[in-house]
Amino acid sequence: MSHAALYRFYRSKSAMMDAIVQEAMDDEAQLAAQYIETDGPAAERLTAMILDLHRRKRDRFVGDREIHDLYRRIVVDRPDMINTYAARITNLVAKLIEKAVRRGEWDIDDIDVAAGVVRDAVTVYVHPAFVAQLVTANAPVEAMLHATVTTLARAFESGVHYGSMKGV
Repeated sequence: MSHAALYRFYRSKSAMMDAIVQEAMDDEAQLAAQYIETDGPAAERLTAMILDLHRRKRDRFVGDREIHDLYRRIVVDRPDMINTYAARITNLVAKLIEKAVRRGEWDIDDIDVAAGVVRDAVTVYVHPAFVAQLVTANAPVEAMLHATVTTLARAFESGVHYGSMKGV
Protein backbone atom coordinates (compact mmCIF):
# COMPACT_ATOMS: atom_id res chain seq x y z
CA MET A 1 0.00 0.00 0.00
CA SER A 2 1.36 3.43 -0.86
CA HIS A 3 1.98 6.19 1.68
CA ALA A 4 -0.77 8.25 0.06
CA ALA A 5 -3.24 5.40 0.54
CA LEU A 6 -2.24 4.98 4.19
CA TYR A 7 -2.77 8.66 4.90
CA ARG A 8 -6.35 8.40 3.66
CA PHE A 9 -6.97 6.23 6.74
CA TYR A 10 -4.66 8.00 9.22
CA ARG A 11 -4.11 11.70 9.67
CA SER A 12 -0.42 11.26 10.52
CA LYS A 13 2.36 8.74 10.93
CA SER A 14 1.91 9.03 14.68
CA ALA A 15 -1.80 8.17 14.38
CA MET A 16 -0.91 5.14 12.27
CA MET A 17 1.61 3.98 14.88
CA ASP A 18 -0.96 4.50 17.63
CA ALA A 19 -3.42 2.33 15.70
CA ILE A 20 -0.87 -0.47 15.37
CA VAL A 21 -0.15 -0.44 19.10
CA GLN A 22 -3.87 -0.21 19.92
CA GLU A 23 -4.49 -3.32 17.83
CA ALA A 24 -1.74 -5.15 19.74
CA MET A 25 -3.20 -4.01 23.07
CA ASP A 26 -6.67 -5.17 22.02
CA ASP A 27 -5.16 -8.53 21.04
CA GLU A 28 -3.54 -8.85 24.48
CA ALA A 29 -6.78 -7.95 26.26
CA GLN A 30 -8.59 -10.65 24.28
CA LEU A 31 -5.83 -13.10 25.19
CA ALA A 32 -6.17 -12.25 28.89
CA ALA A 33 -9.98 -12.34 28.81
CA GLN A 34 -10.06 -16.00 27.85
CA TYR A 35 -8.93 -16.91 31.39
CA ILE A 36 -11.89 -15.28 33.13
CA GLU A 37 -14.54 -17.88 32.35
CA THR A 38 -12.39 -20.96 31.97
CA ASP A 39 -12.46 -23.70 34.56
CA GLY A 40 -9.65 -24.57 36.91
CA PRO A 41 -8.09 -23.09 40.01
CA ALA A 42 -7.77 -19.32 40.04
CA ALA A 43 -4.02 -19.46 40.71
CA GLU A 44 -3.48 -21.59 37.60
CA ARG A 45 -5.66 -19.32 35.47
CA LEU A 46 -3.91 -16.18 36.74
CA THR A 47 -0.49 -17.73 36.11
CA ALA A 48 -1.49 -18.77 32.61
CA MET A 49 -2.91 -15.30 31.87
CA ILE A 50 0.25 -13.49 32.94
CA LEU A 51 2.51 -16.05 31.24
CA ASP A 52 0.63 -15.64 27.97
CA LEU A 53 0.85 -11.86 28.20
CA HIS A 54 4.57 -12.12 28.93
CA ARG A 55 5.13 -14.52 26.04
CA ARG A 56 3.25 -12.25 23.66
CA LYS A 57 5.44 -9.29 24.67
CA ARG A 58 8.59 -11.44 24.58
CA ASP A 59 7.75 -12.74 21.12
CA ARG A 60 7.28 -9.19 19.90
CA PHE A 61 10.62 -8.17 21.41
CA VAL A 62 12.45 -11.13 19.90
CA GLY A 63 10.54 -11.47 16.64
CA ASP A 64 9.28 -7.99 15.81
CA ARG A 65 11.44 -5.30 17.32
CA GLU A 66 9.57 -2.58 15.43
CA ILE A 67 6.32 -3.39 17.24
CA HIS A 68 8.17 -3.67 20.53
CA ASP A 69 9.81 -0.28 19.92
CA LEU A 70 6.39 1.18 19.12
CA TYR A 71 5.19 0.02 22.54
CA ARG A 72 8.12 1.77 24.14
CA ARG A 73 7.31 4.97 22.22
CA ILE A 74 3.71 4.78 23.36
CA VAL A 75 4.81 4.47 27.00
CA VAL A 76 6.49 7.87 26.70
CA ASP A 77 4.30 9.65 24.16
CA ARG A 78 0.82 8.32 24.94
CA PRO A 79 0.37 7.72 28.66
CA ASP A 80 -3.40 7.91 28.11
CA MET A 81 -3.23 4.74 25.97
CA ILE A 82 -1.09 3.01 28.57
CA ASN A 83 -3.43 4.00 31.40
CA THR A 84 -6.46 2.74 29.47
CA TYR A 85 -4.70 -0.53 28.67
CA ALA A 86 -3.56 -0.99 32.30
CA ALA A 87 -7.09 -0.33 33.55
CA ARG A 88 -8.49 -2.83 31.04
CA ILE A 89 -6.08 -5.60 32.08
CA THR A 90 -6.53 -4.78 35.78
CA ASN A 91 -10.30 -5.06 35.30
CA LEU A 92 -9.83 -8.52 33.78
CA VAL A 93 -7.69 -9.54 36.76
CA ALA A 94 -10.42 -8.21 39.07
CA LYS A 95 -12.99 -10.39 37.31
CA LEU A 96 -10.77 -13.44 37.76
CA ILE A 97 -10.33 -12.60 41.45
CA GLU A 98 -14.07 -11.97 41.90
CA LYS A 99 -14.83 -15.39 40.45
CA ALA A 100 -12.29 -16.99 42.81
CA VAL A 101 -13.88 -15.23 45.78
CA ARG A 102 -17.39 -16.34 44.72
CA ARG A 103 -16.16 -19.93 44.38
CA GLY A 104 -14.60 -19.80 47.85
CA GLU A 105 -11.02 -20.24 46.60
CA TRP A 106 -9.80 -16.87 47.82
CA ASP A 107 -10.78 -14.70 50.79
CA ILE A 108 -10.41 -11.05 49.79
CA ASP A 109 -12.47 -8.15 51.07
CA ASP A 110 -11.55 -5.63 48.35
CA ILE A 111 -11.27 -7.10 44.88
CA ASP A 112 -10.20 -3.81 43.27
CA VAL A 113 -7.29 -3.34 45.67
CA ALA A 114 -6.25 -6.98 45.20
CA ALA A 115 -6.36 -6.57 41.40
CA GLY A 116 -4.10 -3.52 41.73
CA VAL A 117 -1.68 -5.52 43.87
CA VAL A 118 -1.56 -8.25 41.22
CA ARG A 119 -1.04 -5.64 38.48
CA ASP A 120 1.82 -4.04 40.39
CA ALA A 121 3.43 -7.38 41.23
CA VAL A 122 3.42 -8.67 37.65
CA THR A 123 4.23 -5.48 35.76
CA VAL A 124 7.87 -6.54 35.56
CA TYR A 125 6.79 -9.53 33.44
CA VAL A 126 4.62 -7.64 30.95
CA HIS A 127 5.96 -4.10 30.62
CA PRO A 128 7.91 -3.83 27.34
CA ALA A 129 10.99 -2.24 28.93
CA PHE A 130 11.20 -4.90 31.64
CA VAL A 131 10.51 -7.72 29.18
CA ALA A 132 13.43 -6.51 27.08
CA GLN A 133 15.69 -6.47 30.15
CA LEU A 134 14.58 -9.93 31.28
CA VAL A 135 15.07 -11.43 27.82
CA THR A 136 18.46 -9.77 27.39
CA ALA A 137 19.55 -11.02 30.81
CA ASN A 138 18.23 -14.51 30.01
CA ALA A 139 16.37 -14.41 33.33
CA PRO A 140 14.33 -17.44 34.43
CA VAL A 141 11.11 -15.51 33.86
CA GLU A 142 8.67 -18.39 34.01
CA ALA A 143 10.04 -19.59 37.36
CA MET A 144 10.02 -16.02 38.67
CA LEU A 145 6.45 -15.48 37.50
CA HIS A 146 5.27 -18.75 39.02
CA ALA A 147 6.84 -17.79 42.35
CA THR A 148 5.19 -14.36 42.28
CA VAL A 149 1.71 -15.67 41.49
CA THR A 150 2.08 -18.56 43.94
CA THR A 151 2.91 -16.09 46.72
CA LEU A 152 -0.07 -13.91 45.86
CA ALA A 153 -2.40 -16.90 45.58
CA ARG A 154 -1.30 -18.28 48.97
CA ALA A 155 -1.98 -14.91 50.55
CA PHE A 156 -5.38 -14.71 48.87
CA GLU A 157 -6.22 -18.25 50.01
CA SER A 158 -5.26 -17.39 53.61
CA GLY A 159 -7.32 -14.23 53.49
CA VAL A 160 -6.38 -10.67 52.71
CA HIS A 161 -8.43 -7.97 54.35
CA TYR A 162 -7.52 -4.52 53.15
CA GLY A 163 -10.14 -2.80 55.27
CA SER A 164 -10.38 0.88 54.46
CA MET A 165 -7.52 1.07 51.96
CA LYS A 166 -9.76 2.46 49.17
CA GLY A 167 -7.84 4.88 47.03
CA VAL A 168 -4.45 3.37 47.84
